[in-house]
Amino acid sequence: MMGGPENGQRIGVVLGRREATPLEFWVGVEGEGLLRLDDLVVVEGYHPKVGRVRYFGMVDHVAKAHEGESYDTDTFLAVEGKIPVSLAYVAHVSVTRILPEEFFPPDPGSAVYLAQGEDLELALYYEAMKNQRGSTKLPAGFLKNGEVAYLNLEFLNGVKGGHVNISGISGVAAKTSYATFLLKSLLESGVLEDAHQARVLLFNVKGEDLLFLDKPNLRLSPEAKRDYEKLGLDPGPFRSVAFLAPPKKGGEGILPHVETRLEGVKAYYWDLVQFAQKGLLPFLFADRGGMSNLGYLIVHVTEKLRRLAEGQKGPHLLVSDWPGAELPEEITFDDLGRVRLKSFAQLVQYLEYKLLGSETGEGKGDETWVARQARGTLEAFVRRLRSSVENVGHLIRGDRPGNPPDPLSGSHQVHVVDLAKLSPQAQMFVVGSLLSDLFAKKERGQYRGRVFVVLDELNKYAPRDEESPIKDVLLDIAERGRSLGVILIGAQQTASEVERRVVGNAAIRVVGRLDAAEAERPEYRYLPTSFRQRALILPQGMVILHQPEIPVPLLVRFPFPAWATKREEVLEDNSAEALRREFF
Repeated sequence: MMGGPENGQRIGVVLGRREATPLEFWVGVEGEGLLRLDDLVVVEGYHPKVGRVRYFGMVDHVAKAHEGESYDTDTFLAVEGKIPVSLAYVAHVSVTRILPEEFFPPDPGSAVYLAQGEDLELALYYEAMKNQRGSTKLPAGFLKNGEVAYLNLEFLNGVKGGHVNISGISGVAAKTSYATFLLKSLLESGVLEDAHQARVLLFNVKGEDLLFLDKPNLRLSPEAKRDYEKLGLDPGPFRSVAFLAPPKKGGEGILPHVETRLEGVKAYYWDLVQFAQKGLLPFLFADRGGMSNLGYLIVHVTEKLRRLAEGQKGPHLLVSDWPGAELPEEITFDDLGRVRLKSFAQLVQYLEYKLLGSETGEGKGDETWVARQARGTLEAFVRRLRSSVENVGHLIRGDRPGNPPDPLSGSHQVHVVDLAKLSPQAQMFVVGSLLSDLFAKKERGQYRGRVFVVLDELNKYAPRDEESPIKDVLLDIAERGRSLGVILIGAQQTASEVERRVVGNAAIRVVGRLDAAEAERPEYRYLPTSFRQRALILPQGMVILHQPEIPVPLLVRFPFPAWATKREEVLEDNSAEALRREFF
């Protein structure tokens, strides 16, 4: 076939029997040409008043049909050669760009070429992905034709936009896999200028898959290694990772509650003074919106605890207004006669006394703590606190100084915080506490680098129809985070169940395999019909990528993880022979 624009391969012509417009046209594929969904093409047009115009577009529909048949059964006759027919192989093209912007249609019969080289970059606006410092093309995977797909970094790092939202069915959509691949690209591609200052807070919500990010993957094939090299990335694990897990319940020591990774994991927890000083009480009440009176009481008690803890260093929380007659036997005193609270359970007992009075229900609570609340509201508050002791008592301690996760300190760039074995209430507490503390530090200017937060199950933490303090923090990050350098890479099975403003503020949207009913929800209307249909059958390793500068979504393949995702995939130093057997 003849060469055309940028020596691209001629694939067919613009059809004249079907209407051609400046925004869409049909292509007749000629000879043995191959045109598939997602292929990019270029057509040249000419008008004497405007000169040469190029139309760039993406194939979003392909079809074959016999011309010359009148009835369905004519196909059998055509196969037997009893009636003359012609095979029509046609494709519909949605125009992505016109250069120069002269909106008149291409002529029927105009030659259509596969977009390659410079034409490919023009079709996808890649040449515009740059700033004064250089290129902003962030590797995001591979296109259908094997070329590298790029994201404009400025729509991810907060310059022009920020945040990523990933949707898909659990287990097959590879949400976490693509999120970690994006992190790999951000930290190691060299496109993010201050990548060495960037920090990552990565929540592990299922199993222990993310506890091996620093280990090579035994199953990484030579082809996958070449993929990483083509993307400009090192085909290896993450280089600087800290792993934190909640402590096991019971026992005298503090041991991280993990099963498959037994080294390099530290336990995290807060002491009572940190809990009070940082105002973490609201994150024990994820459903406060249903009881406005209870919400006011939570805020009031939180502030009372904050004032009580002023100037204290912990881990014990010292109080001086608990009468001896009400003291549990295990409580002790300091040199000044103040009561030492040494567990979360004791703190709950103290709050119960301050709000309700004696344990027998006689008398009344301290009026400065009660805040004129009805007895029923106070009792509801105390009941919820009592029920939380079992869930978070090992996370909020008074027996030793706290060790909460702090992704903005230390030498590690990536902090993996394990939540998998915690109860739902404890998970909410940890996520809310860490995000609120991180956002507050960024607001105060305590860390200048960018912080990327990766959180799955957004529908649980920022539900559409409920209110909670955690949702408030996530909304703050979604609406103001990019200006402070806090970028949310959020994921969920169903975007329709997540607060609209959290999803709506994500400049980059990624879709893996979807449930059929979910694909029809309004949250996916930005996808053309053909892409919504294909989302139902996407294999692992493939996602649909949408970004502001490109008017059509891109089908993207991303490489197999170069880091182990479970213990069985860890490549140990003595595994060379196993690796040889695996590949050869």
